[in-house]
Amino acid sequence: ERGQLTIPASLRKELKLEEQTTMTMVKVGDVLLLTPRTLAGETVARKATQLMERKSLRLADVLTDLKKQRERYNRERDGG
Repeated sequence: ERGQLTIPASLRKELKLEEQTTMTMVKVGDVLLLTPRTLAGETVARKATQLMERKSLRLADVLTDLKKQRERYNRERDGG
């Protein structure tokens, strides 16, 4: 009635699908192909977190550096 699909728990566990996993559905002939879709934002956030952990950085460190880089960019852009 609502167009929902149920994926058996054993398959969800095997494929490491979580409750909020986004899926892509493609029709191939008479078959529907479902694949997990990783959202770009999630990928970027995960990689940034891993890098920060490896470098022992805190979010405050990253934000401070971002502010400095933005100020440097603005000075260069404005010819100063």
